[in-house]
Amino acid sequence: MESTTIAVISGASRGLGFALASELLASGATVITLARGSNAALGAVADEHGSRVQQLQADLSQASSIEAAAGLMSAALPAGASRYLLINNAGTVDPVSLADGLFDAASIERAFNLNVAATMVLTAAFLRSAPPEADRRIVNISSGAGRLPTRGWGVYCATKAAMDHYTRVLSEENPGLRVASLAPGVVDTAMQEHIRGSSNHDFPELDRFLQLHEKGQLPSPEAVARKILRHVASEAFGRELLDDIRNYD
Repeated sequence: MESTTIAVISGASRGLGFALASELLASGATVITLARGSNAALGAVADEHGSRVQQLQADLSQASSIEAAAGLMSAALPAGASRYLLINNAGTVDPVSLADGLFDAASIERAFNLNVAATMVLTAAFLRSAPPEADRRIVNISSGAGRLPTRGWGVYCATKAAMDHYTRVLSEENPGLRVASLAPGVVDTAMQEHIRGSSNHDFPELDRFLQLHEKGQLPSPEAVARKILRHVASEAFGRELLDDIRNYD
């Protein structure tokens, strides 16, 4: 089957990225994923719906792996689709620490590689490889933490703020490109489980996240993925460069 949509998604082996990839495959899109590991369940979803998925393995926290992944993505990108979609979803909240505890430069470097450098390099490869006459759309999965300072998340806040401002520059440089830095809200994923394992000392906002989980107020990644993809496919996508999916039904 010829797909009219080609989607590239980073961090798609689990959580929100997996849900986004699954929804796109169910809609008939051809999907290329980039993650440290593959997930056989994505292949099963593709088979069920007669779609195609190619899972490329790369550690996007390492600079050399980012560059290699960009080359693999470019080579894998098929021609002839009417829409090309890049979702820069891979990310990490680590290291979680107050400012006076941020001594591990290597962990900070890994976070900036994964949350910022990978977004920039994969976007560059996408812009060079996806035909400019097609409908090209880029979603940078950001966070409210990039817009609101959160104690203990100095690195995470800084990387997401960098992603947001990079999105502004990207739009300035490419007037015909539909792009947005989109906050998904707090989602019931492994990242949230990891956050709940933080200490109160390193992450003073911990109690709020514990209460969200205890009260069942975390939406599923599947529900959030459906909202994101519905918005991305709409004419409204890209009108707000810094956006939040909670602003939409």
